[in-house]
Amino acid sequence: MASFSSDHHDHGNPEILVQENNPFIRTLTLHKPQKLNVISNSMIFRLIELFLNYEHDALVKLVILKGSGKAFCAGGDVVYVAHHLYNGNLRPALKFFKIGYTLMYFLATKTTLQVSFLNGITMGSGAGVSIHGRFRVATEKTVFAMPETAIGGFPDVGSSYYLSRLPGFFGEYLGLTGARLDGPEMLALGLATHYVPSSNLGLLEEALIRKLGSSSTNTSSTDDYAIISAILDEYSEQPAPKTKSAYHYMDVIDKCFSQSTVEDILSSLENELATIINITDHHEWLSSAIQSLRQASPTSLKITLRSIRGGRRLQGVGECIVREYRIISHVLRGEINKDFMEGCRAMLLDKDKNPKWKPSRLELVTDQIVEHYFSRLDDDEELNLPQTFNLPVTAISKI
Repeated sequence: MASFSSDHHDHGNPEILVQENNPFIRTLTLHKPQKLNVISNSMIFRLIELFLNYEHDALVKLVILKGSGKAFCAGGDVVYVAHHLYNGNLRPALKFFKIGYTLMYFLATKTTLQVSFLNGITMGSGAGVSIHGRFRVATEKTVFAMPETAIGGFPDVGSSYYLSRLPGFFGEYLGLTGARLDGPEMLALGLATHYVPSSNLGLLEEALIRKLGSSSTNTSSTDDYAIISAILDEYSEQPAPKTKSAYHYMDVIDKCFSQSTVEDILSSLENELATIINITDHHEWLSSAIQSLRQASPTSLKITLRSIRGGRRLQGVGECIVREYRIISHVLRGEINKDFMEGCRAMLLDKDKNPKWKPSRLELVTDQIVEHYFSRLDDDEELNLPQTFNLPVTAISKI
């Protein structure tokens, strides 16, 4: 019989449920359904602790990660960060991202295999804790997005690595507009490795536990990978993206989002829209993209474009995460502007959905302003990712 434990930070209301199915498999459930499983500070530490334990346990072959309720994970606890910033407490805000980014790097470089069930809202850090893992299972309930530019932020948690490696310039489209994807779209783009109807997830999990659990303790990681892949393939389907999906207009996305500046991207989209005579599915996604760009923080848009373009040139996810930490450090400090705080106020706290960006127009965001966000930090403030994770969680917490 499976045994259960919980997040040690709060036994009365656990944020992460841990199911020890057998010696070989663990199931972790993000368990804050009333808050769409947003990842808190304590959950970051707990995930690091758990995954470190599994990485050093020769018996554990697979970790299944899923969420409670209608979300897999709607992102990091940005409200927690915003409250600290409003109270003038920069250090805990920086610490939240430093430890969070360290978690993402560990998930991207660990050897323990991971299957994530993206059965619901999957945004921001929710994408980070899953896409860096080997297997990502989407369903008909999946809603994926990186919506950070709408709150004065930028797509982070290593997304400059995986967005920049999507087909063509689709990563620029997703990162700049915050456009939402469904399960079939994620599968078509490679963000999901498999698609399984939500009604079959329980059967899939049981099959993984049963078949991998009956395998030998001496199987290699290659053997385990093959077993898991075969089980996932058995339950998977290959649905095509809907007719109205922007995926079907990759040529237009490449034409528009390959432009060298955000201003040129927006102009190209507007020109494309002007050529459409009748309202079509093509018209719908174009109009939505233009509206999103007009409403987002101009500074965030320019940071995002450079971040994704730079990610395409970098070789490793670690390099991307280190550079993203520099950016978020400058964003949180508010040295140039306080768009992040204003975005959090307008969209998450007061919820008037009317942020006042400064600068307010794209042309006012100079190259010098953008360059500032990519500048190195002082040596003692840089994110120094561990060369090895053969460390106790207490040491990780001091990074």
